[in-house]
Amino acid sequence: MNCSRVGWAWALLCGAMAVHTADEATHGFLSVYNPTVVELRARTAWLPLPTFGFAEWLAGLIAVNILLLALSGFVFRGTKVARRAAYALACIMILNAIGHTAGTVFGRTVASVRFPRPMPGFYSSPLLFAAGVYLLYQLAASRSPVCRSEP
Repeated sequence: MNCSRVGWAWALLCGAMAVHTADEATHGFLSVYNPTVVELRARTAWLPLPTFGFAEWLAGLIAVNILLLALSGFVFRGTKVARRAAYALACIMILNAIGHTAGTVFGRTVASVRFPRPMPGFYSSPLLFAAGVYLLYQLAASRSPVCRSEP
């Protein structure tokens, strides 16, 4: 059992998320996201999705990326909470990558929000997907909820 592999897989996923953030920021992701949220809220008023300005959106994503990277120490130690968070983050990022790929295939998010292909964030989606799958693989391979006994 090697918890350091889980830690490195977490760090790799954090790096993939940073690349994905840059991809979205440089390819106009909010021009797709904000109209999609407006349309979804019109259909389902209870849905608590916010719209963002570019600066606040980018600052928020940078802060999340830094926070997740800062939590790497807990993942390297293999704490139960960190392992659960790693499973959740990997699954969310895999779904995120699939969403960008599906958006690219269909050329839209909802019927009224169409965009030229590829969808913003598509180019980094394979990296995000692979890093998420790799983290899940390392979590499954380590099998132990606590790895503190390692040197």
